[in-house]
Amino acid sequence: MDIRWREITSQRNSFATLYTACELHGYHLVSSPIPGGDVTLYSLNSIQAPGYLDEISNASCITVVGGPHATACYEELVDVADYVVVGEGEYTVPRLLDRIEHGLSPPPGVATRNGHVQVDHSVLLDAYPSFSEYKGYIEISRGCPYACQYCQTPCIFGHRMRHRSLDSIRELARHFKQIRLVTPNALAYGSDGRHPQLDKVERLMSTLKADGNRELYFGTFPSEVRPEWITEESVDLIRTFCNNKKLHLGVQSGSDAVLSRLRRGHSCADALSALDHIRDGGLVPIVDVIFGFPDETDEEQEETVSLVREVCKSGFVHAHRFIPLPGTPLAGTRSTPVIPEAEVALGSLALSGKVTGSWNDPELRFFRRVPY
Repeated sequence: MDIRWREITSQRNSFATLYTACELHGYHLVSSPIPGGDVTLYSLNSIQAPGYLDEISNASCITVVGGPHATACYEELVDVADYVVVGEGEYTVPRLLDRIEHGLSPPPGVATRNGHVQVDHSVLLDAYPSFSEYKGYIEISRGCPYACQYCQTPCIFGHRMRHRSLDSIRELARHFKQIRLVTPNALAYGSDGRHPQLDKVERLMSTLKADGNRELYFGTFPSEVRPEWITEESVDLIRTFCNNKKLHLGVQSGSDAVLSRLRRGHSCADALSALDHIRDGGLVPIVDVIFGFPDETDEEQEETVSLVREVCKSGFVHAHRFIPLPGTPLAGTRSTPVIPEAEVALGSLALSGKVTGSWNDPELRFFRRVPY
């Protein structure tokens, strides 16, 4: 069976992961700039999806769509694609390909025009390497116990954290000179996601650093750290074992009222404390903030501007505009306009190199790459 993977720049890591999963089950994926073969697989986020719907609908082959948008909006996509994978794909996609090849009905975790059967499993990370022929990042954890109202992560991967074993991570890391990890919260490795187990984090770091002359980057893209997990001890671990000089944390708002409505699970005081620990440890903070949450007041945006100014004294800010993602509690809401005072402050700091991102066009945050 000729199986193609539709090339989409921002989905390269998904390709690396699913290529390996399919390979383990005897299916070879061929990367392609257009749909073709017997089956073409797509992975779409909610910003990209509209640009590919016509292509998928008009494809002459069988089409399978997965990714965050498919999980959130499968009821819409079944009118466009032949099969929609709802949730994680490593186990579901090879099972689906087997059913297609043998003319059988789809497995659990797949939706069609005829209905949807709930997924019957969760993925054991050790069962599927992060990559094989096509390199990707090393995913060490999945799931998030928090319930941030704007975030798709727990909607796709659940609220219980799952971790790749140290032996599996170590084996994958041998393929890199620079080791970069994927996780919702780097410092949560080995824990339930709410209660730190820094002894396991230290063991992970020390093992990876001891195994050859490699650079380890922890708490930087493509992962970050929650502010309340940043302590003197955790910063010291990063300084001792890691090569990064920056630490990336998501704060999202400088208003406690907004953080409470978002159910972020931390306060502004936690963020300020994290900044102190990062600075005292000789690292540079990189902070994510979002403007324009629903019902955000002018005063609350001003509080976030104050936080941005504080961060920029010794670090940098990624500023973004809120966008309501499908499948999240805030889906269907509208972004609040960014106040002029915030635009002026962000623009001035951007000119000095202290602020990056887009607080006017929210779609720029999500690697918008569509075929038109």
